Amino acid sequence: MQLQQRINAFAKLGSFLNGYLNYLDKKTDEPTDYLTLQNAINKAQAHNGWFTQENILFSLTAWAEILTTENLQQWTNNYALLKNTTKNVAVIMAGNIPLVGFHDFISVLISGHNIVVKQSSNDAYLLPVLTQKLIEIDPLFKNKITFSSEKLQNFDAVIATGNNNSAKYFEYYFGKYPHIIRKNRNSIAILTGSETKKELQGLANDIFRYYGLGCRNVSKIYIPEDYNFDSFFNAMYSWKSLIKQSKYMNNYDYNKAVYLMSDIALLDNEFMLLKEDTGFSSPISVIYYESYKNKAHLIEKLNQEEEKIQCVVSSNTDGKAIPFGTTQHPKLWDYADGLDTLMFLSNL
Repeated sequence: MQLQQRINAFAKLGSFLNGYLNYLDKKTDEPTDYLTLQNAINKAQAHNGWFTQENILFSLTAWAEILTTENLQQWTNNYALLKNTTKNVAVIMAGNIPLVGFHDFISVLISGHNIVVKQSSNDAYLLPVLTQKLIEIDPLFKNKITFSSEKLQNFDAVIATGNNNSAKYFEYYFGKYPHIIRKNRNSIAILTGSETKKELQGLANDIFRYYGLGCRNVSKIYIPEDYNFDSFFNAMYSWKSLIKQSKYMNNYDYNKAVYLMSDIALLDNEFMLLKEDTGFSSPISVIYYESYKNKAHLIEKLNQEEEKIQCVVSSNTDGKAIPFGTTQHPKLWDYADGLDTLMFLSNL
């Protein structure tokens, strides 16, 4: 398959997703073309309580917006993807948010390689349906995609995503192959106290989308000394509907009880907890905060901790920071852990 042929196929997949979302919006008679996807969404919700329809549709909407011919061409223009060497790339996917492994899936195939997919049991229903549709769009993909539930075999390179513990396992078993192995990362926000209402509402989305389960979710905020939390908490109330989600609120109740029994000081708005902490990886329903005296010193400190950080959110987007409300809207070229997946694949 030529690169343009692969680009065209993924762009048509994006159009399919747009068609499904338009069907939901207009509530027209249900086309048979969308039945399989709707059934997969229903199964994903039933299997994993964190995969609500709202979050699944948010993920599908994001991919529908990304998968355009223009975006795909812009993404691939800077890589040598026209060579004839084809490798089998095993991709071990996480399952924390819907379709979290889809970028790796696209990356392997757009680069011309074959993919061996090992899915997480937490997210096992959506990708096979999109794969089926992709093969329908261009049957040449059929022999390039394999799903495996057994021990991985017959591969030349590995892309694996997990936590710090699973990364040790991945390093042990796959270290001899060309590989990308991702570990725990979290996203942070730097506040100055002068943020607008719109920016803080964007931050609320960065915190609560997917219940905070993604590495691009903000799990910690840095605040100036004597910061007034009133505006912050007012913005967070846009997500107060979380109190209706039993799995989320079970975490809130549990974490609150543990902290109170340990006499740990908290700020509480009845559906989220703020805890002063130097760490990055906060539990579900908890946001860590830490104060700073000097922003320049803070940036220097964060640069030393960059291997733990996925995104930095700030009103000042100089350098590596991105605007509030954008963490869950990455571009194709916004690579997880800052590791250029397509460069890795083009060099195999």
